[in-house]
Amino acid sequence: MPGTGETVELMRARAGELLRDGSVSRVLGWERGEFCYDQTPAFFDSETDLNRLVYDGFSSPMLSKYLIDAAKNVKDAKILVFLRPCDAYGLNLLLKENRVDREKIYAIGVGCLGLLDIDKIKAGGAKNIKSITESGADVIVHTPSGDRTFARRDILLQKCLTCKSREFMIQDEVISPQELQFETDDRFALVRELEAMTPEERFDFWRGELSRCIRCNACRNVCPACSCNTCMFDNPRSGAPSKANADSFEENMFHIIRAFHVAGRCSDCGECGRVCPQRVPLHLLNRKFIKDINELYGEFQAGADTESKAPLTDYKPGDVEPGVVGRKGGGA
Repeated sequence: MPGTGETVELMRARAGELLRDGSVSRVLGWERGEFCYDQTPAFFDSETDLNRLVYDGFSSPMLSKYLIDAAKNVKDAKILVFLRPCDAYGLNLLLKENRVDREKIYAIGVGCLGLLDIDKIKAGGAKNIKSITESGADVIVHTPSGDRTFARRDILLQKCLTCKSREFMIQDEVISPQELQFETDDRFALVRELEAMTPEERFDFWRGELSRCIRCNACRNVCPACSCNTCMFDNPRSGAPSKANADSFEENMFHIIRAFHVAGRCSDCGECGRVCPQRVPLHLLNRKFIKDINELYGEFQAGADTESKAPLTDYKPGDVEPGVVGRKGGGA
Protein backbone atom coordinates (compact mmCIF):
# COMPACT_ATOMS: atom_id res chain seq x y z
CA MET A 1 0.00 0.00 0.00
CA PRO A 2 1.62 3.29 -1.08
CA GLY A 3 2.23 6.13 1.35
CA THR A 4 1.35 9.73 0.62
CA GLY A 5 4.70 10.36 -1.14
CA GLU A 6 4.17 7.47 -3.53
CA THR A 7 0.53 8.41 -3.96
CA VAL A 8 1.30 11.93 -5.17
CA GLU A 9 3.73 10.52 -7.75
CA LEU A 10 0.97 8.23 -9.02
CA MET A 11 -1.38 11.21 -9.15
CA ARG A 12 1.08 13.34 -11.11
CA ALA A 13 1.85 10.52 -13.54
CA ARG A 14 -1.79 9.69 -14.27
CA ALA A 15 -2.82 13.34 -14.55
CA GLY A 16 0.10 13.93 -16.94
CA GLU A 17 -1.03 11.06 -19.16
CA LEU A 18 -4.57 12.39 -19.36
CA LEU A 19 -3.36 15.91 -20.13
CA ARG A 20 -1.04 14.60 -22.85
CA ASP A 21 -3.66 12.55 -24.67
CA GLY A 22 -6.23 15.36 -24.45
CA SER A 23 -8.68 13.48 -22.25
CA VAL A 24 -8.64 16.35 -19.77
CA SER A 25 -7.78 20.02 -20.13
CA ARG A 26 -7.26 20.90 -16.49
CA VAL A 27 -6.52 19.18 -13.21
CA LEU A 28 -8.02 20.14 -9.85
CA GLY A 29 -5.96 19.15 -6.83
CA TRP A 30 -3.89 20.71 -4.05
CA GLU A 31 -0.69 22.74 -3.88
CA ARG A 32 1.44 23.77 -0.94
CA GLY A 33 0.29 26.85 0.90
CA GLU A 34 2.30 29.26 2.99
CA PHE A 35 3.20 26.56 5.51
CA CYS A 36 3.90 22.82 5.20
CA TYR A 37 0.54 22.15 6.87
CA ASP A 38 -1.47 24.60 4.78
CA GLN A 39 -2.23 22.84 1.47
CA THR A 40 -4.70 24.69 -0.72
CA PRO A 41 -6.91 23.89 -3.75
CA ALA A 42 -5.35 24.67 -7.13
CA PHE A 43 -5.83 24.11 -10.85
CA PHE A 44 -3.01 22.70 -12.99
CA ASP A 45 -3.07 23.25 -16.74
CA SER A 46 0.11 21.48 -17.87
CA GLU A 47 2.46 18.67 -16.96
CA THR A 48 4.95 21.24 -15.73
CA ASP A 49 2.31 22.67 -13.43
CA LEU A 50 1.81 19.21 -11.93
CA ASN A 51 5.18 19.54 -10.19
CA ARG A 52 3.29 21.75 -7.73
CA LEU A 53 0.69 19.08 -7.00
CA VAL A 54 0.82 17.80 -3.43
CA TYR A 55 -1.22 15.27 -1.46
CA ASP A 56 -0.77 14.50 2.22
CA GLY A 57 -2.54 14.61 5.55
CA PHE A 58 -2.96 18.37 5.27
CA SER A 59 -4.67 18.36 1.86
CA SER A 60 -7.85 19.00 3.79
CA PRO A 61 -10.04 21.20 1.57
CA MET A 62 -12.73 19.40 -0.41
CA LEU A 63 -12.48 20.12 -4.11
CA SER A 64 -15.95 19.40 -5.48
CA LYS A 65 -17.41 22.86 -5.02
CA TYR A 66 -14.68 24.46 -7.14
CA LEU A 67 -16.12 22.55 -10.10
CA ILE A 68 -19.31 24.64 -10.16
CA ASP A 69 -17.66 27.61 -11.85
CA ALA A 70 -14.76 25.77 -13.50
CA ALA A 71 -16.96 23.29 -15.37
CA LYS A 72 -18.99 26.09 -16.95
CA ASN A 73 -16.03 26.94 -19.18
CA VAL A 74 -15.34 23.36 -20.29
CA LYS A 75 -15.97 22.87 -24.02
CA ASP A 76 -14.20 19.68 -25.08
CA ALA A 77 -11.78 18.00 -22.70
CA LYS A 78 -12.92 17.35 -19.15
CA ILE A 79 -11.63 18.61 -15.81
CA LEU A 80 -9.83 15.99 -13.77
CA VAL A 81 -10.61 16.14 -10.06
CA PHE A 82 -9.02 14.07 -7.32
CA LEU A 83 -11.52 12.79 -4.76
CA ARG A 84 -11.15 11.08 -1.42
CA PRO A 85 -14.08 8.86 -0.36
CA CYS A 86 -15.70 11.64 1.70
CA ASP A 87 -15.31 14.15 -1.15
CA ALA A 88 -17.30 11.95 -3.52
CA TYR A 89 -20.49 12.58 -1.54
CA GLY A 90 -20.19 16.30 -2.17
CA LEU A 91 -19.73 15.80 -5.91
CA ASN A 92 -22.74 13.49 -6.08
CA LEU A 93 -24.82 16.12 -4.34
CA LEU A 94 -23.79 18.78 -6.86
CA LEU A 95 -24.53 16.41 -9.73
CA LYS A 96 -27.96 15.56 -8.33
CA GLU A 97 -28.82 19.24 -8.05
CA ASN A 98 -27.54 19.97 -11.57
CA ARG A 99 -24.84 22.30 -10.34
CA VAL A 100 -22.16 20.34 -12.22
CA ASP A 101 -22.35 18.40 -15.49
CA ARG A 102 -21.06 14.82 -15.08
CA GLU A 103 -19.92 14.74 -18.70
CA LYS A 104 -17.42 17.50 -17.96
CA ILE A 105 -15.76 15.75 -15.02
CA TYR A 106 -13.16 12.98 -14.82
CA ALA A 107 -13.02 11.79 -11.21
CA ILE A 108 -10.01 9.92 -9.86
CA GLY A 109 -10.35 8.39 -6.42
CA VAL A 110 -7.37 8.60 -4.09
CA GLY A 111 -7.15 6.83 -0.75
CA CYS A 112 -7.02 8.59 2.57
CA LEU A 113 -5.28 7.69 5.82
CA GLY A 114 -7.13 10.45 7.68
CA LEU A 115 -6.53 14.20 7.62
CA LEU A 116 -4.40 15.88 10.27
CA ASP A 117 -5.36 18.66 12.66
CA ILE A 118 -2.57 21.22 13.03
CA ASP A 119 -4.22 22.65 16.16
CA LYS A 120 -3.90 19.30 17.90
CA ILE A 121 -0.25 19.09 16.85
CA LYS A 122 0.49 22.54 18.24
CA ALA A 123 -1.44 21.78 21.42
CA GLY A 124 0.77 18.70 21.77
CA GLY A 125 3.81 20.93 22.15
CA ALA A 126 5.11 21.27 18.58
CA LYS A 127 6.21 24.87 18.02
CA ASN A 128 7.91 26.65 15.09
CA ILE A 129 7.26 23.68 12.81
CA LYS A 130 9.76 23.31 9.96
CA SER A 131 8.41 20.19 8.26
CA ILE A 132 6.24 17.14 8.90
CA THR A 133 6.85 13.54 7.87
CA GLU A 134 4.02 11.04 7.66
CA SER A 135 5.06 7.46 8.34
CA GLY A 136 2.03 5.19 8.38
CA ALA A 137 0.48 5.25 11.84
CA ASP A 138 3.01 7.85 13.04
CA VAL A 139 3.49 11.51 12.19
CA ILE A 140 6.88 13.07 12.87
CA VAL A 141 6.96 16.83 13.38
CA HIS A 142 10.34 18.49 12.86
CA THR A 143 11.04 21.62 14.92
CA PRO A 144 14.20 23.62 15.80
CA SER A 145 14.15 22.05 19.26
CA GLY A 146 13.91 18.49 17.95
CA ASP A 147 11.44 16.01 16.52
CA ARG A 148 8.13 15.08 18.07
CA THR A 149 6.29 11.90 17.12
CA PHE A 150 2.51 11.67 17.29
CA ALA A 151 0.22 8.70 16.81
CA ARG A 152 -1.79 9.56 13.71
CA ARG A 153 -5.13 8.82 15.32
CA ASP A 154 -4.42 11.27 18.15
CA ILE A 155 -4.07 14.23 15.79
CA LEU A 156 -6.79 13.56 13.23
CA LEU A 157 -9.46 16.07 12.31
CA GLN A 158 -12.71 15.44 14.15
CA LYS A 159 -14.49 14.60 10.90
CA CYS A 160 -12.00 11.81 10.23
CA LEU A 161 -12.48 10.29 13.67
CA THR A 162 -16.10 9.75 12.69
CA CYS A 163 -15.50 8.87 9.02
CA LYS A 164 -18.75 7.49 7.64
CA SER A 165 -17.42 5.57 4.65
CA ARG A 166 -14.27 4.42 2.92
CA GLU A 167 -15.97 3.66 -0.38
CA PHE A 168 -15.84 5.83 -3.51
CA MET A 169 -19.46 6.66 -4.29
CA ILE A 170 -18.43 8.12 -7.64
CA GLN A 171 -15.22 7.68 -9.63
CA ASP A 172 -13.88 6.98 -13.08
CA GLU A 173 -10.83 5.21 -11.67
CA VAL A 174 -9.02 4.71 -8.38
CA ILE A 175 -5.25 4.90 -8.31
CA SER A 176 -4.40 4.50 -4.63
CA PRO A 177 -6.98 2.69 -2.49
CA GLN A 178 -5.25 3.32 0.85
CA GLU A 179 -7.63 3.85 3.74
CA LEU A 180 -7.93 4.48 7.46
CA GLN A 181 -6.24 1.81 9.55
CA PHE A 182 -8.34 2.11 12.72
CA GLU A 183 -11.89 1.87 13.96
CA THR A 184 -13.84 5.12 13.84
CA ASP A 185 -15.96 6.68 16.58
CA ASP A 186 -19.75 6.79 16.61
CA ARG A 187 -20.56 10.01 14.76
CA PHE A 188 -23.82 10.51 16.67
CA ALA A 189 -22.36 10.06 20.17
CA LEU A 190 -22.01 13.80 20.82
CA VAL A 191 -25.49 14.44 19.42
CA ARG A 192 -26.93 11.99 21.94
CA GLU A 193 -25.10 13.86 24.70
CA LEU A 194 -26.83 17.05 23.61
CA GLU A 195 -30.19 15.29 23.45
CA ALA A 196 -29.69 14.15 27.05
CA MET A 197 -29.44 17.76 28.23
CA THR A 198 -32.40 19.75 29.46
CA PRO A 199 -33.78 22.34 27.02
CA GLU A 200 -32.20 25.07 29.12
CA GLU A 201 -28.80 23.34 29.04
CA ARG A 202 -28.98 22.90 25.27
CA PHE A 203 -29.95 26.53 24.81
CA ASP A 204 -27.04 27.66 26.92
CA PHE A 205 -24.67 25.35 25.05
CA TRP A 206 -25.62 26.68 21.62
CA ARG A 207 -25.75 30.29 22.76
CA GLY A 208 -22.24 29.90 24.10
CA GLU A 209 -20.99 28.35 20.87
CA LEU A 210 -22.82 30.60 18.40
CA SER A 211 -21.87 33.75 20.31
CA ARG A 212 -18.31 33.26 19.02
CA CYS A 213 -19.42 33.46 15.37
CA ILE A 214 -17.84 36.39 13.51
CA ARG A 215 -19.98 35.94 10.36
CA CYS A 216 -17.00 35.28 8.11
CA ASN A 217 -19.22 32.92 6.06
CA ALA A 218 -16.46 30.32 5.79
CA CYS A 219 -18.92 27.57 6.72
CA ARG A 220 -21.33 28.60 3.98
CA ASN A 221 -18.64 29.11 1.35
CA VAL A 222 -17.06 25.68 1.85
CA CYS A 223 -20.32 23.72 2.03
CA PRO A 224 -21.22 21.69 -1.10
CA ALA A 225 -24.89 21.94 -0.12
CA CYS A 226 -24.72 25.76 -0.08
CA SER A 227 -24.44 26.52 -3.77
CA CYS A 228 -27.13 29.14 -4.42
CA ASN A 229 -26.09 31.72 -7.00
CA THR A 230 -26.98 34.44 -4.50
CA CYS A 231 -27.26 33.60 -0.84
CA MET A 232 -30.16 35.26 0.98
CA PHE A 233 -27.60 36.71 3.38
CA ASP A 234 -25.94 38.48 0.45
CA ASN A 235 -29.18 39.68 -1.12
CA PRO A 236 -30.05 43.26 -0.07
CA ARG A 237 -33.72 42.53 -0.83
CA SER A 238 -33.91 39.57 1.55
CA GLY A 239 -34.12 41.67 4.68
CA ALA A 240 -31.18 39.75 6.19
CA PRO A 241 -28.07 40.85 4.29
CA SER A 242 -26.00 42.04 7.25
CA LYS A 243 -22.39 40.94 7.51
CA ALA A 244 -22.21 41.34 11.27
CA ASN A 245 -24.41 40.11 14.08
CA ALA A 246 -26.37 43.05 15.43
CA ASP A 247 -27.68 41.02 18.37
CA SER A 248 -27.91 37.50 19.76
CA PHE A 249 -30.97 36.79 17.60
CA GLU A 250 -28.94 37.24 14.43
CA GLU A 251 -26.20 34.98 15.79
CA ASN A 252 -28.80 32.23 16.10
CA MET A 253 -30.71 33.01 12.94
CA PHE A 254 -27.85 32.66 10.47
CA HIS A 255 -26.81 29.19 11.56
CA ILE A 256 -30.30 27.85 12.22
CA ILE A 257 -31.53 28.99 8.81
CA ARG A 258 -28.46 27.50 7.16
CA ALA A 259 -28.92 24.20 9.01
CA PHE A 260 -32.53 24.00 7.83
CA HIS A 261 -31.44 24.94 4.32
CA VAL A 262 -29.13 21.92 4.09
CA ALA A 263 -31.31 19.50 6.09
CA GLY A 264 -31.65 16.28 4.11
CA ARG A 265 -28.85 17.43 1.81
CA CYS A 266 -25.91 17.67 4.21
CA SER A 267 -23.45 14.89 3.40
CA ASP A 268 -21.81 15.27 6.84
CA CYS A 269 -18.45 16.13 5.30
CA GLY A 270 -17.52 18.13 8.40
CA GLU A 271 -16.02 20.97 6.39
CA CYS A 272 -18.08 23.63 8.18
CA GLY A 273 -16.52 22.73 11.51
CA ARG A 274 -13.04 22.39 10.02
CA VAL A 275 -12.88 25.84 8.45
CA CYS A 276 -14.54 27.78 11.28
CA PRO A 277 -11.87 30.11 12.71
CA GLN A 278 -13.80 30.22 16.00
CA ARG A 279 -14.09 26.43 16.21
CA VAL A 280 -17.88 26.47 16.52
CA PRO A 281 -18.98 22.78 16.25
CA LEU A 282 -21.43 23.43 13.43
CA HIS A 283 -21.23 19.82 12.28
CA LEU A 284 -23.12 18.82 15.45
CA LEU A 285 -26.08 20.98 14.46
CA ASN A 286 -26.19 19.32 11.04
CA ARG A 287 -25.74 15.85 12.51
CA LYS A 288 -28.77 16.37 14.73
CA PHE A 289 -30.84 16.88 11.58
CA ILE A 290 -29.26 13.80 10.00
CA LYS A 291 -29.99 11.68 13.07
CA ASP A 292 -33.61 12.85 13.22
CA ILE A 293 -34.14 12.21 9.51
CA ASN A 294 -32.74 8.68 9.89
CA GLU A 295 -35.05 7.98 12.82
CA LEU A 296 -38.17 9.57 11.35
CA TYR A 297 -37.89 8.64 7.67
CA GLY A 298 -35.40 5.78 7.53
CA GLU A 299 -31.67 5.66 6.95
CA PHE A 300 -30.54 8.15 4.34
CA GLN A 301 -27.09 9.36 3.29
CA ALA A 302 -26.98 12.51 1.19
CA GLY A 303 -24.58 12.20 -1.72
CA ALA A 304 -24.53 8.40 -1.75
CA ASP A 305 -25.96 8.50 -5.29
CA THR A 306 -27.31 10.94 -7.86
CA GLU A 307 -30.83 9.52 -8.26
CA SER A 308 -32.60 9.04 -4.92
CA LYS A 309 -34.78 11.82 -3.54
CA ALA A 310 -33.98 13.26 -0.15
CA PRO A 311 -36.60 12.52 2.55
CA LEU A 312 -37.59 16.18 2.89
CA THR A 313 -38.19 16.57 -0.86
CA ASP A 314 -40.21 13.40 -1.26
CA TYR A 315 -43.46 12.07 0.19
CA LYS A 316 -44.36 8.49 1.09
CA PRO A 317 -47.61 7.29 2.66
CA GLY A 318 -45.72 5.99 5.70
CA ASP A 319 -44.02 9.29 6.51
CA VAL A 320 -44.45 10.61 10.03
CA GLU A 321 -46.99 13.29 10.81
CA PRO A 322 -45.84 16.68 12.18
CA GLY A 323 -47.19 15.81 15.63
CA VAL A 324 -44.77 12.89 15.89
CA VAL A 325 -41.87 15.30 15.80
CA GLY A 326 -43.38 17.26 18.66
CA ARG A 327 -43.60 14.15 20.83
CA LYS A 328 -40.21 12.79 19.88
CA GLY A 329 -38.21 14.66 22.49
CA GLY A 330 -34.49 15.43 22.42
CA GLY A 331 -33.30 18.16 20.13
CA ALA A 332 -30.06 19.97 19.47
